[in-house]
Amino acid sequence: MKNIKNTTKRFTLLFVPVAFLLMLILLLTSCNEKKTEEVQEDEKLENEVMLTAAQFKTVGIQFGMVENRNLNTIIKANGYTTVPPQNSAKIATLLGGTVKDILVLEGTYVNKGKVLATIQNLEVVEMLEEYKSATANIEYLQLEYNRQKTLADENVNPRKTFQEVKAKLAVERARAQAAKNKLLALNISPNSNNALIPILSPISGYVGKISIAKGAFAETGIPLFEVVDNSQMHLDLNVYEKDLGSISIGQEVDFILTNQSNKSIKGKIFGINKSFSNESKTVAVHAKINPDDAKGLISGMYVSANINLNSATVPALPKASIVKNGDKYFIFIQEEEHAEKGGKHDSKEEAEEIHFKAIEVIPGTTDMGYTEIKFVTSIPNTSKIVTQGAFYLLSAQKGGGEHTH
Repeated sequence: MKNIKNTTKRFTLLFVPVAFLLMLILLLTSCNEKKTEEVQEDEKLENEVMLTAAQFKTVGIQFGMVENRNLNTIIKANGYTTVPPQNSAKIATLLGGTVKDILVLEGTYVNKGKVLATIQNLEVVEMLEEYKSATANIEYLQLEYNRQKTLADENVNPRKTFQEVKAKLAVERARAQAAKNKLLALNISPNSNNALIPILSPISGYVGKISIAKGAFAETGIPLFEVVDNSQMHLDLNVYEKDLGSISIGQEVDFILTNQSNKSIKGKIFGINKSFSNESKTVAVHAKINPDDAKGLISGMYVSANINLNSATVPALPKASIVKNGDKYFIFIQEEEHAEKGGKHDSKEEAEEIHFKAIEVIPGTTDMGYTEIKFVTSIPNTSKIVTQGAFYLLSAQKGGGEHTH
């Protein structure tokens, strides 16, 4: 009997620590499960955002679905509008003088040869007199030359006299030609009685800056007028060295004016420089602009351009659908399960709650306001994707974020 009591006692002492150990293990397991549930719940909350019906209406949330769109792979470049050298003129005078008349206004269209202004200079009077005097002497010396030649051929007069007349005739002809060339260079007819110097436009185009005033002295070599023909407007785009291998003649370009409207204008590459433009290691790429779109453009406008390399049909969403949080990109979808449960809530305010969930995506090519996307995790095809108001949802979401374009 005593042995049985001792055995029972030892068994009881052994059972107590074992039972305590089992209870401790169960307690720790329960705590870990609870912590895991809390972590999962926290992660779930971080990916969710809720709006009331009033907030939803104020923000103006709009929905859409993934679309298959034909997007271009592009290279972005900046540049400016310009015209070929032969389509732009800075007009100066070869001979200084006082401005008598200005016959055009800035912004007016002029044809080639149009008189823009007139200049007075007394040297022109002397040139006209010299030409007319030399011409008159040529007439007299030509008659004398013919007479002396006849006499010399008949051995009536010495041949020396004939040679002297011949030399004088050559001198007068040279003097007359020199005076004529000077007058023609000044756009003055040698036979004119008008001593005014006309300033002519060498091309057809629009008058730009006028740098003279009536009565002022126009100096030689200083531009008085600018005339630009915008009919051959093109782009000069700065492309970096790393992108040159992808650029080729004939590629299409879409560009917008940096300081103007966002209307997209099209062009086509026709030339690529073979040397670097400056220290930034960029090469000038020239693109012709559609003539219909070039009418309202002015040389020197800054542009932002997309050079289209190739196109492909890819799943895409409007650019505003995608937001950046940290180093990841997200879209928001409406959680239908909350919408279904909404009618079962006792509180009217709870019933009007609208829940959204952030879905991680990987953005790709952006073109014409749409961005290619790839989903990290799949979503139902019927998901309602937020296409307007995603930035507001990101701001309201726990942790905040940064909007990206």
